Order: sequence, then structure tokens, then C-alpha cells
Amino acid sequence: MFTDSVELTVSSGKGGQGCVAFRREKFVLNGGPNGGDGGKGGDIWFKCDNNTHTLSHFQRRMHLKADGGAQGEASRMSGKSGAKKVIIVPPGTQIIDSDSGEVLFDMLKDAQEEKFLLGGKGGLGNTHFKSPTNQRPTYAQPGEKGETRAIKLDLKLIADVGLVGFPNVGKSTLISTVSNARPEIANYEFTTLTPKLGQVNIGDFESFVMADIPGIIGGAHEGKGLGIQFLRHIERTKTLLYMVDLASYRDLKEQIEVLQDEISSFSEKLGDSNFAIALTRVDIVPPDEINALVNGFLELLGLEASNSSEFNFDSEVPYFIQDSADRTLGYDNKLPYLVAAISSATSKNIEALKYGLFNLVQTNRE
Repeated sequence: MFTDSVELTVSSGKGGQGCVAFRREKFVLNGGPNGGDGGKGGDIWFKCDNNTHTLSHFQRRMHLKADGGAQGEASRMSGKSGAKKVIIVPPGTQIIDSDSGEVLFDMLKDAQEEKFLLGGKGGLGNTHFKSPTNQRPTYAQPGEKGETRAIKLDLKLIADVGLVGFPNVGKSTLISTVSNARPEIANYEFTTLTPKLGQVNIGDFESFVMADIPGIIGGAHEGKGLGIQFLRHIERTKTLLYMVDLASYRDLKEQIEVLQDEISSFSEKLGDSNFAIALTRVDIVPPDEINALVNGFLELLGLEASNSSEFNFDSEVPYFIQDSADRTLGYDNKLPYLVAAISSATSKNIEALKYGLFNLVQTNRE
């Protein structure tokens, strides 16, 4: 089960109580107090682990506690400190204060560790309270209480490219074709019920991560459909791939306008992301209608078809690509970096799309 938001209560450990004891040996008269200190309570830590991909191992509103410190012992022996509690979370998890809504930590990198709550101090044993006027103290300190905080864990997947489209537009098919992701694929809407990540390899040493989220419908930012529940998973992406279905009953203009409006309404920052457009399922469209559909779509965006590209797009079908992905060399992020008709079933323009997206991602990284 995929879980991307949980509420927890976490408590650090209580410090151990100090010991009241006196030295008692056969040939030692009036040995005096020798009670040891209590152990320190365990701390609460968060650790990011690439091997974890969901928050489903947490139960709803569960209470996680670190171990308390052990009580001090005679002969000035300190109690054992409580073991720290390490909470394992997947990359992309935000730790949020439930009361204030403040983001306390953003866990992004594998093996990243953050100390959250300190355990309580151990109490002092009675050996600390001896004095010339009090040579037989019969009291010790109790350990300090640990801290308790109510928090919320929100998982936002980390990806380079986020796929955005209506249900059944071919997002799952595309990500399964170009990456190692294996989502469920079927000929009905809302096949994808949870986000999926896939690594797209470029040669032997380069790659980028692609995220597939459930299909978006009009009004998604207001809670309609499944989109709003998972739109936050592409908030971290700096590149969006809008997927527009050439064979859909929905008008092409309606598709792109609704998708862009929903993204901008959900997040103004996300609405300003770099983007590209893939016109999907070109294999289903009658060959004599393809060019007219694609040219009409380019005209709708105020674009003209390109004549050549380093990524070898199929020249038999119109396409558009900007001259550069670098803003200093004229890239305009208000326009799509590329518009291409694709077919995952026949692999039409898939390799060109993959390398074009990588170029946009790589340039943005640099």
C-alpha cells in the first residue's frame, strides 16, 4: 500500500533517576554517599533511506518513543543511557510540526540524518550533594522528562520530469517504455492510483528520474478526481511533460488548457516550470489526419514546425523544438521546449523524446 502522509507523536526518552547509596565496606568507616547518576534518555533522530519508498510502515497516529535512561547505581556507577530512536523515512519526506505547520526538516539525500528531540538528562546521584554540613544526603535527583511533539510526515517524490495528462492518455505506457518502472497498464481511466517513479537511462553513465501521477481532470486542484491527492508529488520537479491524446474525444485545445490551468492553480511555482508536450497515440490516428492535427496544435500555440533537430525526430510528422535549452542562449520557458507526436506502442519518436528531455533536465541541473 502506498502512503504519502501520516501523523505521528514522537517522544524522546526520560532521564534515569539518580541513586541514593552509601559506601559500606568492612574496614571503611563512614564511607559516605556514593550513589551514581541516572542515564540520559534516548534522542529522536530521522534518517533518509533510499531503500524506503513509502510511509506505509507507519500506523495512523502512532506514538514512537525512545528508550529511557537507566537508574544510577551504587559505587558511583552511572545508569546506561537510553538507545536513540531512529525513524527511517524515504527521500522526499518533509517533517512538519502539526501545530504550527512549519517544515522542520526536508529529507532529500540518502543517509541524511537529523537530530529532532533530545532525551532528558539523567538525575544526579546523592554523591553530588555531600557537603561539610550535609555529610549524609539521603536524596537524589529524578531524571528529566523527554520532549514530546506531534508531527506530520509528508512524502513528495523527487523526480526530474513529471508526467501530466488526463486519465488513460498513455503516461503509464510511456514510463514503462523508457524506464525501469512497471506500472499497471489497462484500457480504462484511472488505471494509475498511486505515483510511480522510473529511472530513464541515457547511455551507460547518465540518467534522469521520471514520475507518473494519476490522471488529472478539470477541477483537480479543488479536489476532483485523484489528481489533487498526488499533485504535490511533482512539486519538486523542474520539468513537466504534458501529454495530450491525439485520439481522445477531448479537443486538443481543451486538454492542454485544462492541464496547464490545473497545474498553475495548484502551484504558481509549478506553473512556471520548464515544460515539453508529447502528442500521444499517434499510431491510432489515421495517417492522412496526423499532419493536420499536429500542425493545428502548433498553430494553436503560436509555433511553427522545426526543420531539423539533433535528436532525430521523425521528419514525416511535424514537430517543434527550441534551438537551445539554455536561457542564456535564447530558451524561453513560457513556450514548450519541444512538441512531438509519439507512440509508445510503435516507439515512434520515443528515443528522440527521451534525449530531448534529458537535454532540458541536464541543462537545468548545470
